[in-house]
Amino acid sequence: MSAAAASRKKAEKPAAAAHARLPHGGEPGPSKLAQVRLRPDELDALHEVMRVLDLSSTSEALREGLRLLSREAAEVGAARELRTFYGGQPAPLPAGTADVTEDELAEADRMQW
Repeated sequence: MSAAAASRKKAEKPAAAAHARLPHGGEPGPSKLAQVRLRPDELDALHEVMRVLDLSSTSEALREGLRLLSREAAEVGAARELRTFYGGQPAPLPAGTADVTEDELAEADRMQW
């Protein structure tokens, strides 16, 4: 394999990995620059996250954080829709499911995971 071919092959791998992590399976497009100011403790935390998760760049770490925030926002949106659908009341239990007793709740609180 020529040096140019090896270089192209190596350059293709990160793009494929980044594509696999895009929120909502979106296609990569032109990128835009986004700036963020971080306090020293936030920057230290970011570097620790990058080290632990073996993320190679600040951009990769921030994209991963955005992916997780997008997922959380979708979950919050779904919960709001359920609350709206049920008019603020708890969703009904499936047929044949008994209500939880106060003793069962207290026992669950005492359990250690």
